[in-house]
Amino acid sequence: MTIEARNLSIAFGSKTVLQDVDLDLRPGECLGLIGPNGAGKTTLLRILAGLARPAAGTLRYDGQSAAALGRPALARRIAYLAQGGEAAWPLSVEAVVGLGRLPHRRPLAGAKPDDAAAIMRALQVCDVADLTDRTLGTLSGGEQRRVLLARALAVEAPYLLADEPLAGLDPLHQLEVMELLRRTARRGAGVVVVLHDLTLAARFCDRLALLDHGSLIAAGTPAEVLDDTQLAAVFGITALRGSHEGEPFLLPWRAAPDGTDDDER
Repeated sequence: MTIEARNLSIAFGSKTVLQDVDLDLRPGECLGLIGPNGAGKTTLLRILAGLARPAAGTLRYDGQSAAALGRPALARRIAYLAQGGEAAWPLSVEAVVGLGRLPHRRPLAGAKPDDAAAIMRALQVCDVADLTDRTLGTLSGGEQRRVLLARALAVEAPYLLADEPLAGLDPLHQLEVMELLRRTARRGAGVVVVLHDLTLAARFCDRLALLDHGSLIAAGTPAEVLDDTQLAAVFGITALRGSHEGEPFLLPWRAAPDGTDDDER
């Protein structure tokens, strides 16, 4: 399935959040949405997931609108991981991850063997299989994030849209989640992930979309998007670059002249 966004625009009151954004999502790639605080990344991700409507522009899923496709079909095609992760639901970890299978069931129908297998795969790849009998409210913030990622993966949708999935994770689990997202893309799914860590974005993403003040500034490979000019203009930083074990890295180093920091939207 391909997702095509054309001229997406939306405003909250008098504040323009997105303006004329064009973007294609492709199966088999990991696309990073990057940009400073307040750039519109979360708003764009929600629109792509069909959770918010743009004021203008078009969004097509294999040529169909969300309305034509229908909510149940869209829920089977797009798994969405929202920001945050704090919760105190009186549900076991296994039950929470099992919620990811609801789009595949008819109303009031019980779980099938395929559901149980998908749940177990998601628990294992997110390293939370040993937490199945715990309730979500008893877990640390990082553990909750991994459980909620497992819920999204349990959908086994053609697209996974994840909003800051690294928030609250220690360095090891940040690396493991990015490796997991890249493997998910290599298996054929389209992955879209909102990131603030430019080092991880440069290393793990096939393509980046750079937003600033609601506009799409650039889209392309990490090398094309994260050049010195755009790092200075959009993020207000300079960076050190290199490679190790055949993979590039980029390390934000110091503030560039006239750097700014806006509030996150």
